[in-house]
Amino acid sequence: MFKPTINTICVCGAGTMGSGIAQVAAMAGFTTIQFDVNRDMLAKSKVGIEKNLQWLLDKGKINVDQQQQCLQHIIFSDQLSDCVAELIIEAIIEKKEAKTGLFNQLAQINSSNTIFATNTSSIAITEIAAAMQHPQNVIGMHFFNPAPVMKLVEVIKTKQTDHNTIETIVQLAITMGKTPVLCNDAPGFIVNRVARHYYLEAMKLVEQGLATIETVDAVMEATGFKMGPFRLMDLIGMDINYGVSQIVWEALGKPERLTPSKIQQQKVIAGELGRKTGKGFYGYGE
Repeated sequence: MFKPTINTICVCGAGTMGSGIAQVAAMAGFTTIQFDVNRDMLAKSKVGIEKNLQWLLDKGKINVDQQQQCLQHIIFSDQLSDCVAELIIEAIIEKKEAKTGLFNQLAQINSSNTIFATNTSSIAITEIAAAMQHPQNVIGMHFFNPAPVMKLVEVIKTKQTDHNTIETIVQLAITMGKTPVLCNDAPGFIVNRVARHYYLEAMKLVEQGLATIETVDAVMEATGFKMGPFRLMDLIGMDINYGVSQIVWEALGKPERLTPSKIQQQKVIAGELGRKTGKGFYGYGE
Protein backbone atom coordinates (compact mmCIF):
# COMPACT_ATOMS: atom_id res chain seq x y z
CA MET A 1 0.00 0.00 0.00
CA PHE A 2 1.26 3.49 -0.87
CA LYS A 3 2.52 5.47 2.10
CA PRO A 4 3.16 9.16 1.39
CA THR A 5 6.45 10.81 2.26
CA ILE A 6 6.38 14.57 2.72
CA ASN A 7 9.35 16.54 1.45
CA THR A 8 7.63 19.63 0.05
CA ILE A 9 4.66 21.49 1.50
CA CYS A 10 2.70 24.12 -0.39
CA VAL A 11 0.81 26.58 1.80
CA CYS A 12 -1.87 28.47 -0.12
CA GLY A 13 -2.81 31.84 1.29
CA ALA A 14 -0.36 34.40 2.67
CA GLY A 15 -2.60 35.92 5.30
CA THR A 16 -1.97 35.62 9.03
CA MET A 17 -2.68 31.90 9.20
CA GLY A 18 -1.03 30.95 5.92
CA SER A 19 2.09 32.90 6.79
CA GLY A 20 2.25 31.30 10.22
CA ILE A 21 1.80 27.79 8.83
CA ALA A 22 4.50 28.40 6.21
CA GLN A 23 6.89 29.49 8.96
CA VAL A 24 6.10 26.37 11.00
CA ALA A 25 6.67 24.10 7.98
CA ALA A 26 9.96 25.77 7.05
CA MET A 27 11.25 25.71 10.62
CA ALA A 28 10.55 21.97 10.69
CA GLY A 29 12.88 21.57 7.72
CA PHE A 30 10.41 21.12 4.88
CA THR A 31 10.80 22.79 1.52
CA THR A 32 7.90 25.23 1.72
CA ILE A 33 6.10 27.01 -1.10
CA GLN A 34 4.12 30.02 0.11
CA PHE A 35 1.53 30.78 -2.56
CA ASP A 36 -0.83 33.71 -2.96
CA VAL A 37 -2.20 35.46 -6.03
CA ASN A 38 -1.65 38.78 -4.26
CA ARG A 39 2.01 39.83 -4.46
CA ASP A 40 1.54 42.43 -1.73
CA MET A 41 0.34 39.70 0.63
CA LEU A 42 3.38 37.60 -0.23
CA ALA A 43 5.69 40.54 0.47
CA LYS A 44 3.93 41.17 3.78
CA SER A 45 4.20 37.48 4.68
CA LYS A 46 7.94 37.47 3.94
CA VAL A 47 8.52 40.53 6.11
CA GLY A 48 6.41 39.03 8.90
CA ILE A 49 8.27 35.73 8.89
CA GLU A 50 11.65 37.50 8.88
CA LYS A 51 10.50 39.64 11.81
CA ASN A 52 9.28 36.59 13.75
CA LEU A 53 12.55 34.74 13.18
CA GLN A 54 14.57 37.77 14.29
CA TRP A 55 12.52 37.93 17.48
CA LEU A 56 13.20 34.23 18.12
CA LEU A 57 16.89 34.82 17.47
CA ASP A 58 17.02 37.82 19.81
CA LYS A 59 15.30 35.78 22.53
CA GLY A 60 17.80 32.95 22.11
CA LYS A 61 15.13 30.47 21.04
CA ILE A 62 16.89 29.75 17.73
CA ASN A 63 20.43 30.31 16.45
CA VAL A 64 21.62 32.08 13.31
CA ASP A 65 21.91 28.82 11.35
CA GLN A 66 18.31 27.89 12.17
CA GLN A 67 17.16 31.35 11.18
CA GLN A 68 18.91 31.21 7.81
CA GLN A 69 17.87 27.61 7.09
CA CYS A 70 14.24 28.49 7.71
CA LEU A 71 14.41 31.42 5.30
CA GLN A 72 16.15 29.27 2.70
CA HIS A 73 13.40 26.66 2.91
CA ILE A 74 10.63 29.11 1.86
CA ILE A 75 9.80 29.90 -1.75
CA PHE A 76 7.32 32.76 -2.25
CA SER A 77 5.26 32.53 -5.43
CA ASP A 78 2.17 34.01 -7.07
CA GLN A 79 2.22 31.35 -9.81
CA LEU A 80 -0.23 28.47 -9.43
CA SER A 81 2.07 26.30 -11.55
CA ASP A 82 4.67 26.40 -8.75
CA CYS A 83 2.27 24.69 -6.32
CA VAL A 84 3.55 21.15 -6.74
CA ALA A 85 4.09 19.23 -3.50
CA GLU A 86 3.32 16.06 -1.58
CA LEU A 87 1.11 18.12 0.71
CA ILE A 88 -1.08 21.14 -0.06
CA ILE A 89 -2.36 23.12 2.93
CA GLU A 90 -4.92 25.80 2.13
CA ALA A 91 -5.50 28.77 4.41
CA ILE A 92 -7.55 30.99 2.12
CA ILE A 93 -10.96 32.65 2.46
CA GLU A 94 -13.51 30.69 4.51
CA LYS A 95 -15.71 29.83 1.53
CA LYS A 96 -16.24 26.22 0.47
CA GLU A 97 -16.41 27.06 -3.25
CA ALA A 98 -13.10 28.92 -3.10
CA LYS A 99 -11.38 26.06 -1.30
CA THR A 100 -12.68 23.30 -3.57
CA GLY A 101 -12.00 25.41 -6.66
CA LEU A 102 -8.37 25.89 -5.63
CA PHE A 103 -7.93 22.22 -4.69
CA ASN A 104 -9.33 21.02 -8.01
CA GLN A 105 -7.03 23.35 -9.95
CA LEU A 106 -4.04 22.06 -8.01
CA ALA A 107 -5.12 18.44 -8.40
CA GLN A 108 -4.57 18.82 -12.14
CA ILE A 109 -0.85 19.58 -11.72
CA ASN A 110 -0.11 17.34 -8.74
CA SER A 111 0.19 13.59 -8.19
CA SER A 112 -2.90 11.50 -7.52
CA ASN A 113 -1.26 10.76 -4.14
CA THR A 114 -0.90 14.41 -3.09
CA ILE A 115 -2.62 15.13 0.22
CA PHE A 116 -4.97 18.11 0.34
CA ALA A 117 -5.33 19.54 3.85
CA THR A 118 -7.71 22.36 4.65
CA ASN A 119 -7.18 24.73 7.55
CA THR A 120 -10.89 25.55 7.67
CA SER A 121 -12.18 26.25 11.16
CA SER A 122 -15.74 25.13 10.52
CA ILE A 123 -16.59 24.07 6.94
CA ALA A 124 -17.41 20.36 6.71
CA ILE A 125 -14.38 18.42 5.46
CA THR A 126 -16.79 15.85 4.00
CA GLU A 127 -18.27 18.51 1.70
CA ILE A 128 -14.85 19.64 0.52
CA ALA A 129 -13.77 16.04 -0.08
CA ALA A 130 -16.96 15.31 -2.03
CA ALA A 131 -15.92 17.86 -4.65
CA MET A 132 -12.54 16.18 -5.18
CA GLN A 133 -11.54 13.36 -7.54
CA HIS A 134 -9.61 11.63 -4.75
CA PRO A 135 -11.60 12.28 -1.54
CA GLN A 136 -9.42 9.79 0.35
CA ASN A 137 -6.58 12.31 0.14
CA VAL A 138 -8.56 15.16 1.74
CA ILE A 139 -8.22 15.93 5.45
CA GLY A 140 -8.60 18.81 7.88
CA MET A 141 -5.47 20.27 9.46
CA HIS A 142 -6.71 23.07 11.66
CA PHE A 143 -3.99 25.26 13.15
CA PHE A 144 -4.68 27.97 15.69
CA ASN A 145 -3.57 31.59 15.69
CA PRO A 146 -0.70 32.39 16.00
CA ALA A 147 0.35 29.16 14.27
CA PRO A 148 4.06 29.36 15.24
CA VAL A 149 3.09 29.60 18.92
CA MET A 150 -0.07 27.53 19.43
CA LYS A 151 0.69 23.83 19.91
CA LEU A 152 -2.71 22.33 19.13
CA VAL A 153 -3.61 21.10 15.65
CA GLU A 154 -6.99 19.48 15.01
CA VAL A 155 -6.67 16.67 12.46
CA ILE A 156 -10.14 16.06 11.04
CA LYS A 157 -10.96 12.89 9.15
CA THR A 158 -14.01 11.94 7.12
CA LYS A 159 -15.39 8.44 6.52
CA GLN A 160 -13.46 8.40 3.24
CA THR A 161 -10.10 9.65 4.47
CA ASP A 162 -7.40 7.04 3.86
CA HIS A 163 -5.61 5.64 6.90
CA ASN A 164 -2.21 6.54 5.44
CA THR A 165 -3.37 10.12 4.92
CA ILE A 166 -4.44 10.34 8.56
CA GLU A 167 -1.21 8.77 9.84
CA THR A 168 0.92 11.03 7.67
CA ILE A 169 -0.73 14.24 8.87
CA VAL A 170 -0.66 13.20 12.53
CA GLN A 171 3.06 12.41 12.29
CA LEU A 172 3.71 15.58 10.32
CA ALA A 173 2.10 17.68 13.05
CA ILE A 174 4.36 16.02 15.62
CA THR A 175 7.41 16.70 13.42
CA MET A 176 6.33 20.35 13.34
CA GLY A 177 6.39 20.40 17.14
CA LYS A 178 2.62 20.42 17.41
CA THR A 179 0.15 18.39 19.45
CA PRO A 180 -2.28 16.74 17.01
CA VAL A 181 -5.77 15.79 18.15
CA LEU A 182 -7.64 13.44 15.81
CA CYS A 183 -11.38 13.96 15.47
CA ASN A 184 -14.22 12.99 13.18
CA ASP A 185 -15.77 15.56 10.87
CA ALA A 186 -18.55 17.35 12.78
CA PRO A 187 -19.89 20.92 13.01
CA GLY A 188 -17.21 23.09 14.63
CA PHE A 189 -14.97 20.05 15.13
CA ILE A 190 -13.92 20.10 18.82
CA VAL A 191 -12.47 23.50 19.71
CA ASN A 192 -14.91 25.73 17.86
CA ARG A 193 -17.86 23.66 19.04
CA VAL A 194 -16.87 24.11 22.67
CA ALA A 195 -15.71 27.71 22.22
CA ARG A 196 -19.07 28.98 20.90
CA HIS A 197 -20.33 29.30 24.46
CA TYR A 198 -17.25 31.25 25.54
CA TYR A 199 -18.00 33.91 22.93
CA LEU A 200 -21.79 33.82 22.77
CA GLU A 201 -22.45 33.90 26.52
CA ALA A 202 -19.98 36.78 26.89
CA MET A 203 -21.82 38.78 24.23
CA LYS A 204 -25.18 37.98 25.83
CA LEU A 205 -23.95 39.49 29.11
CA VAL A 206 -23.08 42.71 27.28
CA GLU A 207 -26.28 42.74 25.19
CA GLN A 208 -28.38 42.37 28.34
CA GLY A 209 -26.47 45.16 30.09
CA LEU A 210 -25.20 42.85 32.84
CA ALA A 211 -21.52 43.58 32.29
CA THR A 212 -19.19 45.62 30.11
CA ILE A 213 -16.81 44.22 27.51
CA GLU A 214 -13.84 45.24 29.65
CA THR A 215 -15.27 43.61 32.78
CA VAL A 216 -15.98 40.28 31.08
CA ASP A 217 -12.46 40.15 29.65
CA ALA A 218 -10.87 41.14 32.95
CA VAL A 219 -12.79 38.48 34.89
CA MET A 220 -12.01 35.68 32.43
CA GLU A 221 -8.33 36.62 32.27
CA ALA A 222 -8.20 36.76 36.08
CA THR A 223 -9.49 33.17 36.21
CA GLY A 224 -6.65 31.91 34.03
CA PHE A 225 -7.66 32.48 30.40
CA LYS A 226 -4.81 34.09 28.46
CA MET A 227 -7.31 36.27 26.62
CA GLY A 228 -10.85 37.28 27.41
CA PRO A 229 -13.52 36.46 24.80
CA PHE A 230 -13.69 39.96 23.32
CA ARG A 231 -9.91 40.38 22.97
CA LEU A 232 -9.77 36.90 21.45
CA MET A 233 -12.51 37.69 18.92
CA ASP A 234 -10.60 40.82 17.92
CA LEU A 235 -7.48 38.71 17.39
CA ILE A 236 -9.25 36.00 15.37
CA GLY A 237 -11.20 38.47 13.27
CA MET A 238 -14.88 39.30 13.67
CA ASP A 239 -15.75 38.03 10.18
CA ILE A 240 -14.14 34.65 10.82
CA ASN A 241 -15.56 34.23 14.31
CA TYR A 242 -19.06 35.27 13.27
CA GLY A 243 -18.85 33.04 10.20
CA VAL A 244 -17.98 30.03 12.36
CA SER A 245 -20.93 30.79 14.64
CA GLN A 246 -23.24 30.89 11.62
CA ILE A 247 -21.97 27.60 10.22
CA VAL A 248 -22.15 25.72 13.54
CA TRP A 249 -25.60 27.13 14.35
CA GLU A 250 -27.03 26.17 10.96
CA ALA A 251 -25.35 22.74 10.87
CA LEU A 252 -26.85 21.82 14.25
CA GLY A 253 -30.38 22.84 13.27
CA LYS A 254 -30.32 26.42 14.57
CA PRO A 255 -30.61 25.78 18.34
CA GLU A 256 -31.47 28.92 20.29
CA ARG A 257 -28.46 28.54 22.61
CA LEU A 258 -26.09 28.92 19.64
CA THR A 259 -27.81 31.82 17.87
CA PRO A 260 -25.11 34.17 16.50
CA SER A 261 -24.85 37.47 18.34
CA LYS A 262 -26.40 40.62 16.86
CA ILE A 263 -23.65 42.83 18.28
CA GLN A 264 -21.05 40.77 16.46
CA GLN A 265 -23.11 40.85 13.28
CA GLN A 266 -23.19 44.64 13.53
CA LYS A 267 -19.41 44.73 13.87
CA VAL A 268 -19.04 42.67 10.70
CA ILE A 269 -21.45 44.90 8.77
CA ALA A 270 -19.56 47.99 9.95
CA GLY A 271 -16.24 46.48 8.88
CA GLU A 272 -14.95 46.58 12.45
CA LEU A 273 -13.27 43.19 12.29
CA GLY A 274 -10.72 43.53 15.07
CA ARG A 275 -6.97 43.94 14.99
CA LYS A 276 -6.71 43.53 11.23
CA THR A 277 -8.90 46.58 10.58
CA GLY A 278 -7.73 48.63 13.57
CA LYS A 279 -11.04 48.43 15.38
CA GLY A 280 -13.27 45.71 16.80
CA PHE A 281 -14.54 45.55 20.35
CA TYR A 282 -11.41 47.54 21.13
CA GLY A 283 -9.45 50.15 19.15
CA TYR A 284 -5.98 49.44 17.80
CA GLY A 285 -3.87 52.44 16.84
CA GLU A 286 -0.89 52.36 14.54
